[in-house]
Amino acid sequence: MSSEKLSYFEEGQVLLFDKPLYWTSFDLVNKVRIMIRSAFGIKKIKVGHAGTLDPLASGLMIICTGRATKKIDSFRDLDKEYVATIKAGATTPSYDLETETDAAYPTDHITEELVIKALESFLGEQMQVPPAYSAKQIDGKRSYEFARKGIEREIKPVSVVFREMELLSFRMPEIRVRIVCSKGTYIRTFAHDLGKALGSGCYLSALERTAIGSLRVSEAYNLEKFENFIEQMKQNGY
Repeated sequence: MSSEKLSYFEEGQVLLFDKPLYWTSFDLVNKVRIMIRSAFGIKKIKVGHAGTLDPLASGLMIICTGRATKKIDSFRDLDKEYVATIKAGATTPSYDLETETDAAYPTDHITEELVIKALESFLGEQMQVPPAYSAKQIDGKRSYEFARKGIEREIKPVSVVFREMELLSFRMPEIRVRIVCSKGTYIRTFAHDLGKALGSGCYLSALERTAIGSLRVSEAYNLEKFENFIEQMKQNGY
């Protein structure tokens, strides 16, 4: 292998990946790093991501290698698009499937028209309180460290912007919504707040990030496709 060909990833590449469900963002970054190092005999290479996804979420992650890691901050400020599956009639402490349901609520009054009206009420700038089960820093610790011990700590609300809301399907107790929002938005909190707006309770049961800015998950690698891409590079003498 020539040094020029070998430097492809070291010179810097912006790679789009579809993160598998249950993987952490670190799991994916680490796997990509190992695949590159192993395939091309690179001892050390910078690999980073431009925005985490929870293990219970799948979808688009931007991974930068080599010199392109300097571009990471520019991607973090871009709007995000999600498809959220929300279950009505119950809540959980984590606002998603990480914890068991803690309360049940009536849903007979919830109609498609009511959901559409509630979604419209979220459009624009909102003050949102991050979930207790989150990585938000409180006194030098992650918020979830307190939550998992049953310790309640105040979390200050942050300003977020919901730019688009589209009801994709209404099949009670499940509601599927396409959301375009600003960075730092917690879709789990949105699901919880939607429950309140509907006069019921809701939690997030599935989440896919479908776009970051103009970059879409349909353009992304999965691990099998990336492995094939690397193998093709090797066959072509990289």
